[in-house]
Amino acid sequence: MSTTEFNELLVSSSDFLRPFAFTLTRDNEAAKDLLQETLYKALANRDKYNDGTNVKAWMYTIMRNIFINNYRRKSRHKVIFDDSPNEYLLDKMQLAVPNMAESNIRLKEVQSSVHRLPNVFRYPFQMYFDGYKYNEIADMLNEPLGTIKSRIHFARKLLKEQAVKM
Repeated sequence: MSTTEFNELLVSSSDFLRPFAFTLTRDNEAAKDLLQETLYKALANRDKYNDGTNVKAWMYTIMRNIFINNYRRKSRHKVIFDDSPNEYLLDKMQLAVPNMAESNIRLKEVQSSVHRLPNVFRYPFQMYFDGYKYNEIADMLNEPLGTIKSRIHFARKLLKEQAVKM
């Protein structure tokens, strides 16, 4: 088959591909792009086409494979489309200034709540809060592990009750 005959065969088959492209993409512009890419791949792979093969089925297979590959590529990249008007720069690295006064007040409230706990609960809770593990606290205070766990639990419970009262 000559190049001219092959090109005419592709062009005549492209009319059948348009509805299939739209079915796959559900978007008119994307369907046009898919059709164009399919025709390009078919022309580029002319040497792989065997005479007598159903050209429509060959083109459908090319189109379907292109669509699947594009879909997989997009899902790997997790593309996010921004349709909002670009009245301001969304990607500009703007640093938020934290309100240190508010966080300092909250920190002082938490510290005062912890200091109001009975010593039996306060010491294990502070040690746990500082990063010590239960068994380390138990060793340092010479108390059983279960006792330390229950004291820390009750300290949390008392702190929650104090927070509700405030």
